[in-house]
Amino acid sequence: MPKMPTLAPADGPLLEQILDASYDIWNDGLTRPSYARWWSAQLATPWGRAHLRRTALDDGPTVLASAKEYRYDALLDSRPIKVIGIGAVFTQPAHRGTGAAARLIEELLDRAIREKADLALLFSEIGPDYYMRLGFSTLPVFDLDLRVAESARHGAPMTLVRSGEERDLDAIVAMNQVRAEPFRFHLDRDRDLVRYAITKKRLLAGLGPSGSREVQFFVAEEGTSAVAYVVMTGREGQDGQVGRAGQVDEACWTIEECGDRDPSGARVGAILQVLLAREPTVKRPRIRGWLPPRMRPPQITIAETRPASDVMMVRPLSPAAAAAVHLDEDDLLYWRADVF
Repeated sequence: MPKMPTLAPADGPLLEQILDASYDIWNDGLTRPSYARWWSAQLATPWGRAHLRRTALDDGPTVLASAKEYRYDALLDSRPIKVIGIGAVFTQPAHRGTGAAARLIEELLDRAIREKADLALLFSEIGPDYYMRLGFSTLPVFDLDLRVAESARHGAPMTLVRSGEERDLDAIVAMNQVRAEPFRFHLDRDRDLVRYAITKKRLLAGLGPSGSREVQFFVAEEGTSAVAYVVMTGREGQDGQVGRAGQVDEACWTIEECGDRDPSGARVGAILQVLLAREPTVKRPRIRGWLPPRMRPPQITIAETRPASDVMMVRPLSPAAAAAVHLDEDDLLYWRADVF
């Protein structure tokens, strides 16, 4: 008699099945061995060991569907809640159309409820409809195209900017906490989570083809303390070549996260001006990212706003998180660095 599908840790042969099948979709330019190393290296971080796992729905030796699980501490209306993040939902090709992914998600959520999770969170690359049928609701998050003011006469601002270091993490956590306090919903970003978010981007850049990606982590310093920071990922454009969207491929910086003791974010704007001024003759990159509604550096203008390509969706799992489905744009703070 065939074994009833059950949840199982996705490791060993099960993990290899998942990586083999999902590689063509999510390889991000990595080789197949590097694709596996990227996952194992994330698990080796302090935050990854405690908060990250991959789970398969299997019928014994064969994977039907799989997903990554992320466990977060968060605050909703100033009350601590537990969040399960569900990412990389994938049905093995031979089992598509059987409802395996939906069954996997429901079993993951049932287990999360038993483990006292209050809220399920995911980011959909395929639009909202499929997950709405599973009880998820969309939250308003927007992709921004940004322009940074530059002065041809005066050059870069007099701001001391240096590479970010491990010793800056405590200051970054403190900036995050102050910035997040007015928002109804945000993650509780402790030192390990901030380190994980930066490390994950660095691993992807380091394991990929040489020069295809870079991670920029810079702080503005006063005295000996970081008072603002920016983490960006970038790629070099190839003039004249057309990308998948049918547009000319160009250099692009994505602001993954940032912070500033100044409520306006003026030092963040100054950091960006300094970075652009390093190469005044180079064509300016496209700059995009997510910025909290209350953070508008005076050096930055928003050129375009559009719904985020990664649709943010939630499903309450306990009464403590029921209000999450009613959050507005001004109610939530979430960084691109924490999209999974």
